[in-house]
Amino acid sequence: MYKKVSTDLNFVDREKQTEKFWEDNDIFRKSMRDREGNEIYMFYDGPPTANGKPHIGHVLTRVIKDMIPRYRTMKGYEVPRKAGWDTHGLPVELEVEKLLGLDGKDQIEKYGIEPFIKKCKESVWKYKGMWEDFSNTVGFWADMDDPYVTYDNNFIESEWWALKRIWDKKLLYKGFKIVPYCPRCGTPLSAQEVAQGYKDVKERSAIVRFKVVGEDAYFLAWTTTPWTLPSNIALCVNPEEDYAKVKAADGYTYYMAVALLDTVLGKLAEEGQKAYEILETYKGKDLEYKEYEPLYQCAYDCASKQNKKAFFVTCDTYVTLTDGTGVVHIAPAFGEDDAKVGRKYDMPFVQLVDEKGEMGETTPFAGLFVKKADPEVLKDLDGRGLLFDAPKFEHSYPHCWRCDTPLIYYARESWFIKMTEVKDDLIANNNTINWIPESIGKGRFGDWLENVQDWGISRNRYWGTPLNIWECECGCQHSIGSIEELKSMSDNCPDDIELHRPYIDDVTIKCPCCGKQMHRVPEVIDCWFDSGSMPFAQHHYPFENKELFEKQFPADFISEAVDQTRGWFYSLLAISTLIFNKAPYKNVIVLGHVQDENGQKMSKSKGNAVDPFDALEEIRCRCDPMVLLCQQCTVAAESFPRKSRCRRSEKVHGNIVEHICVLRTVCKYR
Repeated sequence: MYKKVSTDLNFVDREKQTEKFWEDNDIFRKSMRDREGNEIYMFYDGPPTANGKPHIGHVLTRVIKDMIPRYRTMKGYEVPRKAGWDTHGLPVELEVEKLLGLDGKDQIEKYGIEPFIKKCKESVWKYKGMWEDFSNTVGFWADMDDPYVTYDNNFIESEWWALKRIWDKKLLYKGFKIVPYCPRCGTPLSAQEVAQGYKDVKERSAIVRFKVVGEDAYFLAWTTTPWTLPSNIALCVNPEEDYAKVKAADGYTYYMAVALLDTVLGKLAEEGQKAYEILETYKGKDLEYKEYEPLYQCAYDCASKQNKKAFFVTCDTYVTLTDGTGVVHIAPAFGEDDAKVGRKYDMPFVQLVDEKGEMGETTPFAGLFVKKADPEVLKDLDGRGLLFDAPKFEHSYPHCWRCDTPLIYYARESWFIKMTEVKDDLIANNNTINWIPESIGKGRFGDWLENVQDWGISRNRYWGTPLNIWECECGCQHSIGSIEELKSMSDNCPDDIELHRPYIDDVTIKCPCCGKQMHRVPEVIDCWFDSGSMPFAQHHYPFENKELFEKQFPADFISEAVDQTRGWFYSLLAISTLIFNKAPYKNVIVLGHVQDENGQKMSKSKGNAVDPFDALEEIRCRCDPMVLLCQQCTVAAESFPRKSRCRRSEKVHGNIVEHICVLRTVCKYR
């Protein structure tokens, strides 16, 4: 019955023979059929995007995702393994833009939303065959013949049901807020998306002289975003800290924080001459409402039209003395703290940057992208004698996780889910989950929940699940929770309506308040809501498969890399808490990133990525995964050199005993 096991290490040929045996004898499906009706051990597969190629990190995740369900199957459990495809969102749109030679929303709309959407639908399957070959090569068993697909009407309808439930709980709202915004993609991002795109950058800040009204003196104020200075309408100090009026060695008289005098002015000292002389001291509160001259005429003109007071000193305890001057420049359109101060003092709204991230026409820097405007603003202020210093500094700055454009914090109207309202439930549900390693659940993920923000759910884009809110000119808003409800309220909904733009945009409903026609809001939703809805949407719940869903929820096991802490892990928990108030998974293994021999995360842009097909062809799946598992099982990110992998594979097999304890721990669940 059993063939003699060869002692040679020709893994490639041996595994190809095994792969063929599995395929010829339909072993995966037989293993499923033989256990039908047994106790269920549920596994959820996080959906990859089919228009992106697999990378070496997917070898590790595929192996863990196969190992645990395979082990549970061997223990006699029925382990459903439904594959899925993540098909919406910016990754697809950006790919299609490149394909069509388009650049930005204006060109997309000129090309036409309908043909663009059709191209998106085609694009999502670009690498489907490659993913299936990859999964077979790795030995990953999953039902790829009947996958869930997030662009399917049934999947979207289930999401609409969930969104309506959230709406009915008064947790979905439209608000005018400062949001992280990608000017290239023309859409806001959620906090969890922002967390995935930080980069360390070196830039110049600005310490600026603001002329005090009626005095030959200046406030020295600091900002890390010089491009916001043309929109300046106030300064802010800490009301409880000490400030001073000083005569500096450069001939100017300044107001600034006492604690930072030496740091900022110390360099002015010369032999026999002090850097500054303190003339008077104050508490920050004493400077409140002290007026200064506008830095730019454009801001003054915009503010004066609104008949609100501006260009004076405000107070708030968010101002710290760890850096800068203790005096902060305020532009309420470009920062949450600034906006809070603006609301507190009922200030005018001045936003001299357009939605493309370009400086407004009334500024001296019209048409420049904000980051390119920084040096021009500094040059302009220096030429006018208003730039005290422009020190370089290094900081972590958010970039769009999809297109790599620097984000800006921008005031705009968006739709939000009030996650802050269910914070305690999120934390309580997280405490029921068995995290491996535990430190991720209590640390990185736990900290994220402790500081949870409302979820910016809307996207001003095209290819995504349409937000299911209709609005009337009378102010009435209505959330549609099903196709049946939509047809019952509409006179023009086609029988075969596709729940995508632009088709759904043409469907109107009768206003329940005034009887007029209501129109759908133009936004689509964050594609993370798609993937987070998969536990129920894959079954078209609650419209069908109710009993099946209830048998398979929550999952016994999920696994992804550590970057999904604020991605799929969070969206699953967030939506499950909002709808069912329970954790959607019982056990989660968090994996590290695969790094190169220099300890750098592998990426195509860095040119250090290993082609997974090359690696698998060289030493095949059951060796490469053992390399990865033994070196970095759960979270630790170890190197994966691109050379001499075959020699390393022999070493791994030789040392396998010492790793049994690791794998045993991985397989133990409550």
